[in-house]
Parts: sequence; structure tokens; C-alpha cells
Amino acid sequence: MTEATPTRVARRPFLGRIGEVPHVGLVAALVLLAIVGLVTRPENFATSSNLVSILALASTIGVITVGMTFVIIGGGIDLSVGAVMAMSSVWATTLATQSYGPAVMIVCAVLVGTGAGLVNGFLISYGRMVPFIATLAMLVAARGLAQRMSNQRTQLVQQANSAIVELSTTRVLGLPLLVYVFALVVVLGWILLNRTTFGRRTYAVGGNPEAARLAGIDVRRHTMLLYGLSGLCCGIAAVLIMARTTTGSSTHGDLYELDAIAAVIIGGTLLTGGRGTIIGSILGLLIFTVITNLFILNGLNTSDQLIAKGLIIVVAVLMQRRGALTAT
Repeated sequence: MTEATPTRVARRPFLGRIGEVPHVGLVAALVLLAIVGLVTRPENFATSSNLVSILALASTIGVITVGMTFVIIGGGIDLSVGAVMAMSSVWATTLATQSYGPAVMIVCAVLVGTGAGLVNGFLISYGRMVPFIATLAMLVAARGLAQRMSNQRTQLVQQANSAIVELSTTRVLGLPLLVYVFALVVVLGWILLNRTTFGRRTYAVGGNPEAARLAGIDVRRHTMLLYGLSGLCCGIAAVLIMARTTTGSSTHGDLYELDAIAAVIIGGTLLTGGRGTIIGSILGLLIFTVITNLFILNGLNTSDQLIAKGLIIVVAVLMQRRGALTAT
């Protein structure tokens, strides 16, 4: 008998293995942007105050992005997040609400946001409305209600409720408290998506709703809860923006829905649902936030910034489609 020769295992190229590392492209993009900042504005970009500014700016949209990630993985979309955040901030800063103190203001913002999200979810799940239409209607209605409640005026957070403002002014280890709130939301979101039955059901519903239904998942109830979670994140974001600006206004959150959706897409979440990560969405958000910061530091036009963001979104979607075609 002849001795069998051992089978040689084909070795993949080093770059091929690197390409399989999760989010390596997003991290590389962040590093590249940091290099651009160091080259173009070395005296401003790498300062501690600018880095804190980037994190503070990312915190408000970041909380919304966590909720948006759940919705899109679940096969939906939420265009109302910016308007719901604005409505929550206005409701929480009315004189009647502020008279009860900061705790009631925070609870009010969270409940209003969650309620609006559940309304979206109910219309989509049980009213069988298309998510785009239902959330677009909420966007318009929430903006209108915020304007009606505030008489189109900016409402200031009263001095007696300075505890809310302290979320932005008080620093621990050099970072404002609102950054820690953002980090806590990210950690809880990651645990909920990756370590609980709710997260597994979210992937199942987004990947194949009919198969999820046959597996015993109440798809309509779960979808409503996903939009409620998005609304909850909007309420928390309303508290953060009240802390940053010391105001409640119907103009808060303008185009936040586009930034959040773009961050989720850049982070690798499929628009068709069923795949995505919290970490990827946050890295996508940081990329957009750093780009905004670089445009401001270099004195470039806002219109150019929007064009750059649009191009990034187009490239990300095209890469998703190419990856999907390759996988099939």
C-alpha cells in the first residue's frame, strides 16, 4: 500500500484575511480622515477641545442611529426621527412641564418619543402602511405639532432645571456627561441586538418575515416594538440636545433622519434588512461627523459637505449591491 500524501491547504493572501476583519474598511476610513485633518489643520484638528466637540456632536445623532439600526435590520425605515426628537424637546420644555423639575422633563421627552414610535409601529404593523409613508406622515405631523405647541418660538430651559444643562457642561475625565449617556445607549443596544432573543428575532424578521412568522414569531408585534425602540432613542436624544443647546425647538433635528440612515448604511447594514451591526453604524456615524468637522475647520461650504455625503451614500449602496451579487 502506498502512503497517502498529505493534502496541502491553500493559503489565502494576507490582504484577503485582513479584508475579512469586521469593519476594517470603516476604521481605515476614519484613520484616513484623521490624517487629512492632521495635514490640513494640524493646529486645530488634534486638539482635545476639537475631539470633545466631535464626540458631543456625534452623541445626539448617535443615540438616534442606534434606534435606526434596529429598525433597518428589522426590514423597515424611519424618516420621522428628527421631527420626533424636536417634538419631544418642545413638549419637555413647555412651562407646564418645566414647573415639575428636570426629572419630569426627562420622563416627558422619553415618553413622547416612545409614544410617537409606537404610533409609527402600529400604523405599519396593524394598519399595513408602507414604512416610508407612515414615518413620512409622522415627520410632517410631529414638526407641525412642535410648531403649534411652541408658537414657532424657541423655548429656553429654565435655570431651575440646570441639571439637564449639566449633562453638557459637567465633565468626567475630560468628557461631557452626554458622551457617557451615548456610550451607555450603544452598549445596551449592542447587548439587546447580540445577546437577547429580541435581537435574534429582529434579524429573523428583517431577513425573511414569512419564515419568522412560521417559526412562531409575532412579526407585527415585534415590528411595532422596533419602532417604539426608535422613538425611545429619539426621546433620549431630545434630552441630549436640550442639554447642548439649553432649548427646546421645532427646528431641532433637521435632516437628522438622513444622517442616521446614512450612518447605518455606511456601517454595512442592508437596506433590505436582516444584516447589520451597532458597531458598524457608530463607525459610520463617526465618519460623517469627522467629515463635517473637517469641512468646518477648513471653511468649506455646507453645500459641498452635503454633496460629499451624498456621494458617500451612493458608493456605500453600490458596494452593498455588488457584495450581494457576489454572494449569490
